[in-house]
Amino acid sequence: MTVEATTERVLRLLALLQRRPSWTAAELAAELGVTDRSVRRDVERLRALGYPVHATAGVGGGYALGAGTRLPPLLFDDEEAISTAVSLRLASAGTVAGAGEAALRALAKLDQVMPPRLRAEVRAVHGATETLVGPGVVIDAELLVTLARACRDAVRVRFRYAGRHGVERERTVEPVRMVTTGRRWYLMAHDVDRDDWRTFRLDRMRDVVATTWRFRPREHPDPVAHVQRAVAEAPYPHVARVRLRARPDEVRALVPPQVARVEDDRDGWCLLVVGGVDLEFLALHVVRLGFEAQVLEPPELREAAARLARRMTALANK
Repeated sequence: MTVEATTERVLRLLALLQRRPSWTAAELAAELGVTDRSVRRDVERLRALGYPVHATAGVGGGYALGAGTRLPPLLFDDEEAISTAVSLRLASAGTVAGAGEAALRALAKLDQVMPPRLRAEVRAVHGATETLVGPGVVIDAELLVTLARACRDAVRVRFRYAGRHGVERERTVEPVRMVTTGRRWYLMAHDVDRDDWRTFRLDRMRDVVATTWRFRPREHPDPVAHVQRAVAEAPYPHVARVRLRARPDEVRALVPPQVARVEDDRDGWCLLVVGGVDLEFLALHVVRLGFEAQVLEPPELREAAARLARRMTALANK
């Protein structure tokens, strides 16, 4: 028997073991059209590949695929592959709490090996499905997969990008990591033309193409911290630094990460760094948190708070 035939038979054996909890040796031999001895040899081949195939002796004994110390490769039939891909697409879009990044990695792996006919079925199901979720920007799963592969394979990406004022320009970047805030997706990448680290909103990208140009990964900032600074501070004319008498987790429960950065401080205090267009609105935002506060900068925030306090006092006395 050729190596190809043996490999095909072993894969068929694996598919059978994944189909139901246990099989007798005679049942497997009948399904595969081989002898019990061949079944035993193929079971040993699977064990050598890391599959935990358990055997039980005696009447009614047989073989079962058990749990091991690591997850081996799995075989899916068409229906299982479609169901898995659809579920991963939903999870990567944020409909499963905490599963987005892991689902995206798994989706990228599955999409790479899925036959075109099955990929078309998955797209059809996804296109005919609406998900009731909270407010946020919906990102096409194809874009997520393209960028996930580019990050994994260290290849440059080219796209057209609409800036804050709506002007579109072509950008070429070396992607590092995607970061989601729960409402939006961002890509942290090194902008080739500007020779600097930049943050890009995925919903502002168009005509995204992963090139064949590989790059050598370089030292980079922490993606989460970089994106948080970019979305919570950089776009605004004013950035306030305020000490709050509270634990960081208490403040983070009230302030989303895309709105402000919260750092631990000393003696039961924490540091809130938040950007804004209007200083009085920033002062009101800090007051509404309900914690004792000390303004570190800018000094104009104290003046804005004083003006707001005078107006609130006048309103209370009327």
